[in-house]
Amino acid sequence: MGLLSFIKEAGEKLLGHADAQAAEDPNAANQTAADAIKSYISSQGLDTSNLTVAFDGASRTVTLSGSVADLDTKAKVKVAAGNVQGVAGVNDDDLQPDDPEVQYHDVKPGDTLSAIAKEVYGDANKYPVIFEANKPMLSSPDRIYPGQKLVIPPQS
Repeated sequence: MGLLSFIKEAGEKLLGHADAQAAEDPNAANQTAADAIKSYISSQGLDTSNLTVAFDGASRTVTLSGSVADLDTKAKVKVAAGNVQGVAGVNDDDLQPDDPEVQYHDVKPGDTLSAIAKEVYGDANKYPVIFEANKPMLSSPDRIYPGQKLVIPPQS
């Protein structure tokens, strides 16, 4: 899919921005950030065989490569990597398999999963489909926040 944009001020607070920017060795800071992001992805219980994570502090971009079990896992890995505070984009050109059917939604103030389901599927009662597609990043259908990017699975 290429580069997926995120709102860098929103998300999990894993990166020490001041430390990374003040570090004398930007390569070491980038590696530390990449390790933290990979650890976060792994902590979500996602099947990520041979996943490599790189971070470029100058562009605030995560690059993912390797392989994942399926399209659903690929989408969740991308969203987990991007929903980290300080990350502005995720490049998944080298992450297999490709995911032409998956869509994404940027949460806006006042959004609910029901409202998003109504907008995307035409039925507010399909919010559990969106919730299930975003587990384990979402622990409750009511715990979404502005700036968060959600996986919107294809309508079945």
